[in-house]
Amino acid sequence: MIKNLKADLRKAANSEKAKNLSRFFKTGPGQYGEGDVFIGVKVPESRAVAKKYKDLPFEEIAALLHSSIHEERLIALLILIEQFQSASQQGDERIREKIYHFYLENTQYINNWDLIDLSAAKIVGPYLEDKPKDILRKLATSKSIWERRIAILSTFHFIKQEDPKYSLEIAEMLLKDNHDLIHKAVGWMLREVGKNCSEKILTDFLDKHAVTMPRTMLHYAIEKFPEEKRQKYLTRTS
Repeated sequence: MIKNLKADLRKAANSEKAKNLSRFFKTGPGQYGEGDVFIGVKVPESRAVAKKYKDLPFEEIAALLHSSIHEERLIALLILIEQFQSASQQGDERIREKIYHFYLENTQYINNWDLIDLSAAKIVGPYLEDKPKDILRKLATSKSIWERRIAILSTFHFIKQEDPKYSLEIAEMLLKDNHDLIHKAVGWMLREVGKNCSEKILTDFLDKHAVTMPRTMLHYAIEKFPEEKRQKYLTRTS
């Protein structure tokens, strides 16, 4: 089945798109996506392939996730999401647990921001809903930028349920992170807290941390504020 999947994926590939994606996802020497290989398949086309092969055996999903080709790893994650959600609907905790552990055991292959952003809040977040959240704190202190991003993006699941607690806790842990991709992710989740939970919860957090938090993080967090309110936070000195 995996051979057919790869053949379908190659039919949708585009060399010019591959060049553009390689630049966009910073695959050059010393960049965060160094060595990542794109074949130029658009996300909607990848989703279509994933839907077609949503019943792919687990061993073949693992082979896809371990691929050097970005779009193959993307499709592996999309299929895992399909199977996780199906197991959730059927109340199959064994499959949910298997996918969750497989996901966290293979974070070295979930190694670009788009892969994390589409999957963490659909696998890690839902699995942890009724369980201890210690793993999020562990991921937030990881040396891996991707594991740190998984930590904060996983909390998007709770934000959508109007529970900001875990997002704020992980955000506070990542305030001094030195990577721009973490600044953007944390700022984005803070903005979503304001949107989905309460603007006051967001402004209380900003009143405490705006002066010292990275500027990119702050810009993302206040992006939807009226200009006057944005300037209030951008110009604060104490």
